[in-house]
Amino acid sequence: MHLTPDILAFLVSMALLAGTIDAMAGGGGLISIPALMAAGIPPVSAIATNKLQSACGTASALFTYARAGNVDWRRFALPALGAFLGAAAGATTLQFIDPGFLAAFVPVLLILMGLYFLLAPKMSEADRHARIGNVPLTLIVTGIGFYDGFFGPGTGSFLTTVLVALAGLGLVRAIGNTKFLNLSTNIAGVLAMIAGGKMLWGLAIAMAAANIVGNQIGARLAIRFGGRGVRPLLVVMSVALTMKLLADPKNPIWGWF
Repeated sequence: MHLTPDILAFLVSMALLAGTIDAMAGGGGLISIPALMAAGIPPVSAIATNKLQSACGTASALFTYARAGNVDWRRFALPALGAFLGAAAGATTLQFIDPGFLAAFVPVLLILMGLYFLLAPKMSEADRHARIGNVPLTLIVTGIGFYDGFFGPGTGSFLTTVLVALAGLGLVRAIGNTKFLNLSTNIAGVLAMIAGGKMLWGLAIAMAAANIVGNQIGARLAIRFGGRGVRPLLVVMSVALTMKLLADPKNPIWGWF
């Protein structure tokens, strides 16, 4: 697929912004996926391309959080395996869905995810006692992994919320371990999309480089300042890009009315 230089520059800049936000609070896909679709990328290829650039950025952020001592590899190894299997199932299911339905369905999901980020309660910075054990946590994370493989935006925030509310982690440690779990889902999604031939390699690599830079910026900001102030920006960007998708009269959603 041929992209003009201005569209490529737009997508790379969105990948940089998405990576920065994703490392701080999750939800970078709320920016990158609608940006890809607004540029004319088919829904499944947009999700596949987002998965690869997100995987690279997440790995970069994970390295930074791990160096700062905010990742518990042993405790979350089983949930990471569940996340991988769930995402593989979700990404495989996605490739059997009608593209027209996806083009109409994605803006609806984006609006719902934007509302979640707007209305979700503030999370604690301090560690607390875990409310559930590792096996129930793994089952929950596996379900979130399926969602990530199928669609993706908001996964990081969902995982962080679960780790704060149920696993008893403070916000920064929860974000660090979220990167571990999210990398598992991203790798599974990437492998499934590659097997299905849905990846736009050149674009994905260019966006991945920008996403890595963004994740490094965001991870350092989160470790130093926490994730404060990110949600309003995320919601505004998500709404703007989603409205761009809905403004297209060719979007299949208008055929439903």
